[in-house]
Amino acid sequence: MSHPTELSLTDHEPETETFLRDVLRGLRLTPKELPCKYFYDEAGSALFDRICALPEYYPTRTELSIMERHAPEIAETLGEDVLLVEYGSGSSAKTRVLLDHLIKPAGYVPVDISREHLLASTEALKLRHPEIEMLPVCADFTEPFEVPTPSRADRHRVLYFPGSTLGNFTRGRAITLLSQMAEACAPDGSCLIGIDRVKDVDVLVAAYDDAAGVTAAFNKNLLVRINQELGGDLDLDAFRHEARWNVEEARIEMYLVSTRRQTARIGGEEIAFEAGEDICTEHSHKYTPEGFAEMARAAGLEVTRSWTDPADWFSVQMLRIA
Repeated sequence: MSHPTELSLTDHEPETETFLRDVLRGLRLTPKELPCKYFYDEAGSALFDRICALPEYYPTRTELSIMERHAPEIAETLGEDVLLVEYGSGSSAKTRVLLDHLIKPAGYVPVDISREHLLASTEALKLRHPEIEMLPVCADFTEPFEVPTPSRADRHRVLYFPGSTLGNFTRGRAITLLSQMAEACAPDGSCLIGIDRVKDVDVLVAAYDDAAGVTAAFNKNLLVRINQELGGDLDLDAFRHEARWNVEEARIEMYLVSTRRQTARIGGEEIAFEAGEDICTEHSHKYTPEGFAEMARAAGLEVTRSWTDPADWFSVQMLRIA
């Protein structure tokens, strides 16, 4: 795939050794788990784009509707000459709406773990906004990375974190990430974060276990990656996808469940699975407004503005350093 010469990629894509180490560490645990960040290779990112278009998957279209309705007000609140840094940029659908309304932005820094998907989406945005300097970074945004400096000086940074991706982290890790975001936008920047709210359980479960089986394919693609990239011999047909609502933690949990007793080899190591044994692949926490504000305060941030949809299913929160 060719890419325009004006795109300058900063590449910190996790290496195969890191992927193998994280996979083996997770599968040695009881109960077993795998990091959800590894969903997003090129195939996984394409599957997630399909998920976002499913009738059951409300978060993307709901957040997009909020941005389409309120982007002018959000842009005015952010002000001129901002450097927009987006964590987990993906297809950047909501970013397009925001960039359409930002006032003379100094630049845009999309950060994503999937290199090819990152470059493709940045190319599309560059065609739409040739006047905006775009500085893509291929990296795991939970790890330290240096934000590229735009050619034109910015007044302040805005860390954009849409999609309720923050919900993938436990409360403690979410607070740590919010603290890192506060440090990255200091002293006078802000954060703009998409947050999914607690709602009817049937709506939540259906969003993560669609009738067409796209989410199941997305979940199993993690096993495909392990086989292809780490020399694994996992039997894809011997695992099923499952989504469950954990009422105590207010989160959806996604699992790959072993349908039989089996042993697989990954990176030269044998991993045993019992029949019915779970591998947790993702948490997706849902928040009340009060619960999210409390978590933000613990990270040294305060919610200054909030925009939501008519049903109060989703919200976009603006935060500044407390």
